[in-house]
Amino acid sequence: MQKDAGKKMEQLVSHMMLDMGVPAHLKGYRYVRTAVLMAEADMKVVGSVTKLLYPEIAKRYNTTDGKVERAIRNAIEISWERGNKETFESLFGYCAESGQGRPTNSEYIAAMADTIRIQMKPEKERENGG
Repeated sequence: MQKDAGKKMEQLVSHMMLDMGVPAHLKGYRYVRTAVLMAEADMKVVGSVTKLLYPEIAKRYNTTDGKVERAIRNAIEISWERGNKETFESLFGYCAESGQGRPTNSEYIAAMADTIRIQMKPEKERENGG
């Protein structure tokens, strides 16, 4: 049952990322997806992206922390320019057209993780018998 929830969570993250305009061929796509899944499991990683999140992702993908940070930033910049404005409005309360700057890597990851956590809550409650 938990495997199904994990798969559903991965699908939700992937759909959300595509809706937000993150091209699936970018390395940053995989890194953002991994970061969101890690943050959904433990929000502490969002508070320490340079010490916890980037090094863990770098280790998983056999690259450097700096390359992970840059790839995530690039993916966010592209999605900010091309993504679904309504999705950005609902997640952040603003979009690129509002004239505000794009969200930081940690803001972007935290907002997505929080949204996924809310969407998965009924699923997790069913699994836990509550």
